[in-house]
Amino acid sequence: MSDYYQKYTPSRFALLKNRFRWQIKPLPDNKPLINLALFILTFASTWLMLGAWYSVAIMIFLTAHEMGHYLMCRKYGVRATLPFFIPFPFLNPFGTMGAFIQIKEHIPGKKALFDIGAAGPLSGFMVALPLVYFGIARSEIVPVIGAEQQGFFLGESLLFKYIAYISIGHVPSGFDVSLHPLAYAGWVGLFVTALNLIPIGQLDGGHIFYSLFGRLAKKATLVFLAGFAVLTVIYPGWGLLFLLLVLFGRHHPEPLDSITPLDANRRLLGYIIFIIFLISFTPVPFKF
Repeated sequence: MSDYYQKYTPSRFALLKNRFRWQIKPLPDNKPLINLALFILTFASTWLMLGAWYSVAIMIFLTAHEMGHYLMCRKYGVRATLPFFIPFPFLNPFGTMGAFIQIKEHIPGKKALFDIGAAGPLSGFMVALPLVYFGIARSEIVPVIGAEQQGFFLGESLLFKYIAYISIGHVPSGFDVSLHPLAYAGWVGLFVTALNLIPIGQLDGGHIFYSLFGRLAKKATLVFLAGFAVLTVIYPGWGLLFLLLVLFGRHHPEPLDSITPLDANRRLLGYIIFIIFLISFTPVPFKF
């Protein structure tokens, strides 16, 4: 749900125009009332979705994720907008299309690229964990027949299953967990975190992967896209995201300093982040 765009200075654009084909119209970074209005509208749209518990929880998650990016941009002196929230109360199961910031300057190096890319998903992840645990504790165990009245079942990542187990224990055969809105917000948080950590192009995972492996990321992107294509065949619900990744997400602009490697601690954290991606990802998120 979050991504960020990098704008090149005119002196560099001539050299880089072939590497970055898709331009996004610059958004204002000096009109905070627009950001506030979108925040309020998104709070209202998520409230309409599942009420106060869900709305407060999901807005905390989204704010943590985007402010992680924003504050890290401030740390490195990279100009960026405040978060833009996207209200969307209809025809989607979340009540929002998420939030994003727009970066308006070139990333200075791999260290900054890693920190800016990782700060968002890590901040959101730390919020999602207690949401799942305490939300599951408030949830009800109901017969499967009763659960079917909800209209669909949620898929479970490995991490969600583990947290649910330590929170509520074993669920007997023939029963399922009817999620409290707080738990659903946590599920959405893990889901969104995993989506952002897909190691492709302009996604947060793409930035982290590039900072770890440099230009090798360009070749790896094709492998990841091929894998995602197979997953789309298994679960067609991924089709739109796959199309967007193919059209807009394949290319990754280089930071100003693309030579200086990451230190050992950041490389270790990068590998841990991709473990988080694997255990948080839900291959079949919705089962109707």
